[in-house]
Amino acid sequence: MSQCVTCDKALTVEIDSEGEEEYNVPESSSGTLVPDSVELQCGCHFHWQCLLDAYEITQCPNCSKEVSSHSSTGSEQLLCNLDNEGGLQESLDILPILKEESYLKAFPEERRCRAFLEFCGEGDVGAILDLINDRDDEDSDEQGNTKSIDVLRYQDPMGSMSTGLHAAITSGHDEVVWLLLLLASTLEPERFPADVVQAAETLKVTRENQTGKVDIRLLEDSNSQTAEGLARELGGKWGTWVNAGWLKPPN
Repeated sequence: MSQCVTCDKALTVEIDSEGEEEYNVPESSSGTLVPDSVELQCGCHFHWQCLLDAYEITQCPNCSKEVSSHSSTGSEQLLCNLDNEGGLQESLDILPILKEESYLKAFPEERRCRAFLEFCGEGDVGAILDLINDRDDEDSDEQGNTKSIDVLRYQDPMGSMSTGLHAAITSGHDEVVWLLLLLASTLEPERFPADVVQAAETLKVTRENQTGKVDIRLLEDSNSQTAEGLARELGGKWGTWVNAGWLKPPN
């Protein structure tokens, strides 16, 4: 089997009982070895993490050959053969992931924000609450200074400046939309449905003072579209929301 061109170790990784990955596997280890290989178009093999650590541009970090190409639609892509615990995936475009990781390498303080957007798109209310309630894992800059970002109102610079509210509406997750309206808007309390209020009380979710904060319904994506505009465009169940005025930006 080929070795990783970065660390010269076998293209496997151990998954221990807690799901943690380990490359330096002791002989007495009882973990499970699984494949961990990224083969670029130039033929160089990397561990996934080794590639993430070394990647900066669309050239191979090892041989410097250009490894990007263009799809049939003209968009740039970086195809590889990825072999991991999920099996072999051939001609997989990993450019979006590598670009995001490069961005987060430069702006580590936004990692929590991007996780927040992902949770909004997945409809994972529990994960959203855990993230916004846990301030201990905020990233710091090189001088050790903690950088504070308003996660609730974060706009994705790599995804059309959309907010978590945009992501939740796009994916059809009502519960997340209500949660964001409760936490990051000035929608009057009496306009929230009784079951939403009851769920918030059960989860011990309370609204902070919104004075001086931007109502999330006012935020526009790069197409100048608010969450209400997106809901109107998508139609379906969101028509009820638009007609009720729940998503209407305040004056």
